[in-house]
Amino acid sequence: MKNYIQPGRTLTIPAPANVTSGGVVQVGKITGIAAGDALAGQPVDIACEGVFTLPKASASVLAIGDEVAWSGTECEEPSTGNDNVIGAAVAVAGSGATSVAVRLAAF
Repeated sequence: MKNYIQPGRTLTIPAPANVTSGGVVQVGKITGIAAGDALAGQPVDIACEGVFTLPKASASVLAIGDEVAWSGTECEEPSTGNDNVIGAAVAVAGSGATSVAVRLAAF
């Protein structure tokens, strides 16, 4: 195919802000996990597929298969205040838990 570019599992994009390895990076509907550190505007590789352990709001309760929203700093249940869904929980993460395993969603 002449128009095929790449599989898309990993993308190289300009960092929208300073990012650290393992941090969530979002640009519009693209969500990925930074493969390394980068300053704002520098290229950063992000993994757009896979399951990652991410920080979770300790009050949030997530079951396997629940949609997971990103608040900008941590995962939580989607709500009218935050419908920024980035994936689905692949493990139970109850109240008090500070992390959750998330399978990133592809858009």
